Amino acid sequence: MSDDFTSRLESAIERGRRRGEYQASEERRKELSEEDLKRLHTSYRLSLSDRIETAVHRVAEHFPGFRTEAIFGEEGWGEACFRDDLRIESGRRNNLYSRLELVIRPYSDLGVLDLKGKGTVMNREIFNRAHYTKIQDVDPEEFSQLIDTWAIEYAELYSAKSNA
Repeated sequence: MSDDFTSRLESAIERGRRRGEYQASEERRKELSEEDLKRLHTSYRLSLSDRIETAVHRVAEHFPGFRTEAIFGEEGWGEACFRDDLRIESGRRNNLYSRLELVIRPYSDLGVLDLKGKGTVMNREIFNRAHYTKIQDVDPEEFSQLIDTWAIEYAELYSAKSNA
């Protein structure tokens, strides 16, 4: 019985080693190279930039006076809409600036996809957010939902404050 136990024990240990080696090789295979990460980031950036452009333009269309601008470069890639209003109260001029900006930040050595959103309504910053996920774990639908949510939230807040 002792010989049977010993042989089963040695077999189990060998199976465990092989399983461990297999899992380690699978993990190495799953890890993406730097070039793969850059390529994936670019792919996500392009598709999400289109989503950002559409969302920001749709917000701007609902509020006359907003202008849009493309954003690209060191800050990231995305879109913004903005307007300047002049209010005269009791003979005093008051400039009021409003802006919505959504961008995908450039690739960095952190290996994340980073969405940044910033909203200002009538000279007051109402939100300044960032959402990021490791590139290999990105769910494009999650980022698309965030883009839509932030744009809709901005429209609601702008609408509430501009009518006050």
